[in-house]
Amino acid sequence: MQQFINPAPADWETILKRPTASFKDLEPLVEEVFQEVQAKGDQALIDYTLKFDKVKLDSFTVSEVEYARAEKAVSTPLKEAIQLARENIKTFHSAQQTQTVSVETQPGVLCWQEKRPIEKVGLYIPGGSAPLFSTLLMLAVPAQIAGCKEIVLCTPPDANGSIPDVILYTAQLCGVTQIFKVGGIQAIAALTFGTATVPKVYKIFGPGNQYVTVAKQMATQHHVAIDMPAGPSELLVVADQSANPAYVASDLLSQAEHGADSQVILVTTFPALLDQVRAAIASQIEALPRKDVANQAMENSRMIAFETDAEAIAFINQYGPEHYIVCMENEALYLDQITNAGSVFIGNYTPESAGDYASGTNHTLPTNGYAKQYSGVNLDSFLKQMTFQKISAKGIQNIGPAIELMAEAEGLQAHKNAVTLRLNDLEK
Repeated sequence: MQQFINPAPADWETILKRPTASFKDLEPLVEEVFQEVQAKGDQALIDYTLKFDKVKLDSFTVSEVEYARAEKAVSTPLKEAIQLARENIKTFHSAQQTQTVSVETQPGVLCWQEKRPIEKVGLYIPGGSAPLFSTLLMLAVPAQIAGCKEIVLCTPPDANGSIPDVILYTAQLCGVTQIFKVGGIQAIAALTFGTATVPKVYKIFGPGNQYVTVAKQMATQHHVAIDMPAGPSELLVVADQSANPAYVASDLLSQAEHGADSQVILVTTFPALLDQVRAAIASQIEALPRKDVANQAMENSRMIAFETDAEAIAFINQYGPEHYIVCMENEALYLDQITNAGSVFIGNYTPESAGDYASGTNHTLPTNGYAKQYSGVNLDSFLKQMTFQKISAKGIQNIGPAIELMAEAEGLQAHKNAVTLRLNDLEK
């Protein structure tokens, strides 16, 4: 990890640079795949699955035999852990349900708001060496609570053309209605346009690599919404002498092992912590099965010491971390003044792993600085907010003259006439 002591604000942008490729470098391939999937449908999915995933599939659907095998293959302890996590996620997201908001803005003018589920949603779960069934929980559980009619899952097949048993088990547990063995750019394109096999959806959810991030953004150009442009994972820990260096190191490594393009940052007002954490990282990383990945991520990562809390907070807000861990004696200051963060973890006994798996909060979060504009996935992500109004004769008489004046001032005579006709009839 690169180390910086009291860097000047003019240098922060350079220090905070994420290890991501330029979208312009990725767009040509994404555009090519989108065009091919739109034109050739399932055949394009077959071709790109062979090209990118190195496996030839004749069918992208999951057979009943595969479902049955998955049910038997997942161990009872793991099933129980998944069920515990599901219940906590369900409890937290169910608590986000709200009642209809209704108000009479003027006598006879009744306005209200109701929430309705997005009918068709697509969930994308990355493949690779880590089957992220936890992400499936984070997406499928709130979709089910919201009442989405179609919950479509796309995830890449492995070298044998299979989906990990734990993914299939979790999908069945959480109400996924269809599962397809399709990954990467082609999966996002399939959910965007629809093919003979994969249905078109109205909104796409889920993380992925930089190509998937660009693909999701391209989907928005074809009238499909997305949760957020979530890319490689990241974490920022702010800590002082009250923190346990071994815990801090373990949290940094927990994100670093996600991928070589992950980034972790340590910010402190206690400079001695830097060497303590560096030593703890060196000790812990050797025991990790994914140490090669973590070491690569560490090359993108930073350790920064500041003299004042104000500088540290300003730096953190400029970065806008996906995950933000606070282990400070004055934790209230670092909570009250932070405006840009995806999800916040407080104290020595709140590892980021808790939010990733089983505390109940959602771990699908904005990365790459998008915490400045986006929220993480929540129940409302799967709902539309619709407004209603009903106006009585007395109500239109109360607000009608104001509408007439405003419409006339904007030069929209038909708008004015729609009110005037009603008012004239009421005066007869």
